[in-house]
Amino acid sequence: MSSYNFDQLIDRRHTGALKVDALTERYGRPDLTPLWVADMDFLTPPFITEALKARLEHSLYGYTLTPEAYWESIRRWLWDRHQFSVERKWMSYIPGIVKGIGMVVNVFTAPDEKVIIQPPVYHPFRLTPLGNRREVVYNPLILRPDGSYDMDFDQLSRVADEKCKVLILSNPHNPAGIVWPRATLERLADFCYDRGIIVISDEIHCDMTLFGHKHTPFASVSAKAAAQSITFGAPSKTFNIAGIVSSYSIVPNPQLRRRFYGWLEANELGDPTIFAPIATMAAFSPEGEAWRKELVAYIEENVRCVERFCREQLPQVKPLRPQASFLVWLDCRGLNLSQRELNDLFVNKAHLALNDGEMFGREGIGFMRLNVGSPRSVIERSLLQLKDAVLAL
Repeated sequence: MSSYNFDQLIDRRHTGALKVDALTERYGRPDLTPLWVADMDFLTPPFITEALKARLEHSLYGYTLTPEAYWESIRRWLWDRHQFSVERKWMSYIPGIVKGIGMVVNVFTAPDEKVIIQPPVYHPFRLTPLGNRREVVYNPLILRPDGSYDMDFDQLSRVADEKCKVLILSNPHNPAGIVWPRATLERLADFCYDRGIIVISDEIHCDMTLFGHKHTPFASVSAKAAAQSITFGAPSKTFNIAGIVSSYSIVPNPQLRRRFYGWLEANELGDPTIFAPIATMAAFSPEGEAWRKELVAYIEENVRCVERFCREQLPQVKPLRPQASFLVWLDCRGLNLSQRELNDLFVNKAHLALNDGEMFGREGIGFMRLNVGSPRSVIERSLLQLKDAVLAL
């Protein structure tokens, strides 16, 4: 029996929630069911809220030391969940993972150097280097006949020249939900080590593996991976606390660490806000693990719900089963619509706000990203709206 009510409907309107209060700005109309930006419509776990309340009751919010228990909670969680052994000196707070990517790009690349990404992939991987005036090199993933993806190492060897200094890895992958096999990560580590390419491994979705899959931290696969990697993680996706910036980095290589963490320290960017350690320690607790298991089971059933509906009532849309996270990559090419027509179908006919697949790269044309981190009744109603819109084409 579940201890938490994931079926509860939460009204997020007028709370400043990006997911709902930005609909008019982002989609041109407010009357949409929000199934886009990657946070969930479930209440933050009560043990996190209670920990924050306890601190709020001491009504003085001055300069704050970072407790050692904060770092220990992350180290323990990474070991217990992923058998990833991390030393305290490898770790630092960062003020957000996308911000961390920007920081790495600025610290480790010159203006004439390049950053590699593997689309379709989370769009800030492209936008952040471009915004920092770095050239982005594209190594598209291989789309397999079953709808899943592989890394294209032959293409990577052709596009990675001596100016390529950073590769950004989505591990697990967003938007396709891939849990990369250890052998793939080992091969990537060998490739990047031999060429002096730093791998930023964004592992923010690592704690939400689904259907028996197991996450492999990139830095754990080999000595070469550890030597060439900067790992970013956070409890924010799993525990629905994205608004409490609680990200961390892991850098095993002492030379990379001195350079990166020295820059963070010089700019006073390596110290967490007062509430980030409190929320993180509560999340990475035995209560947090119990909540995570219940959440994963609920998300798995939501994924099954989407799969059944599409198979039985909307066969033109083929969902790729995610191996991690609450995001489902929908192959909508069977609808035979242009990307503009596809977006119009979802927004103006089905009244649904999803992420446009093309934002993840041109390889995402014909796809949409669906967030199933909502009560099941919302997912079921949304699928019916989509079916009615398709039937009306």
